[in-house]
Amino acid sequence: MGKQNNKLNPERQRARFSKAFKIEAVRLLALGQKPPTQLALELGIQRNQLYKWQEQLKNAGSEGAFRGPGRKPLDQQTEIERLKRELKQVTEERDILKKAAAYFAKDVS
Repeated sequence: MGKQNNKLNPERQRARFSKAFKIEAVRLLALGQKPPTQLALELGIQRNQLYKWQEQLKNAGSEGAFRGPGRKPLDQQTEIERLKRELKQVTEERDILKKAAAYFAKDVS
């Protein structure tokens, strides 16, 4: 019942580019010496990929952009764990209040 893996071309590997390559590509795009389409062709990537990299770099800065796969930074990871603990506590409190409300509603009638 799981997801079937029917790829059109199973031999094709996903292209991976280094952080330095992406930053350089965005820098060349920003220089504007060549049209984005020509630049993408010369770099061997899709034109829209250039714009995606440019947006990521703008949003996250050079340090946070293009981190690659893997875990979140430690500060984000601890924030997620804190929120999960808080959600668990609030859920338990809600369940207790539901049971208490049902108990007192039954006691009244």
